[in-house]
Amino acid sequence: MNKLVWIACGGLIGTLCRYLLSAWIDERSHSSFPYGTLAVNLTGCFVAGLLFPVLERASVLPELRLAVFTGFLGGFTTFSAYGLQTVVLANNAMLSIAALNVALSNIGGLLMVGLGYGIGRTAGS
Repeated sequence: MNKLVWIACGGLIGTLCRYLLSAWIDERSHSSFPYGTLAVNLTGCFVAGLLFPVLERASVLPELRLAVFTGFLGGFTTFSAYGLQTVVLANNAMLSIAALNVALSNIGGLLMVGLGYGIGRTAGS
């Protein structure tokens, strides 16, 4: 199968998962803070950190790795939405919420990648 088809299939699934999870969380939060986007970004960071070492050790086709990382996770994580929402919050004079979004997304994302990576490295060893 062509690499682009693998990426496109992963991206389709990741995009749909992003939309469904983000919408589900935002509908329940009743807040101006973008909790759905934050949850998707942190989850995507954790999954990336978890799967990278696992798939690196496994005999996984390079096309499948592309489907997972470039396709699924590329479609799933929403840092473009994060950037836009942060700018909109700042433009609407909600600077403290914008700053909170930046801090939680960046620090939380790095922590989740590290946690996932650590678990992924030790899983199956």
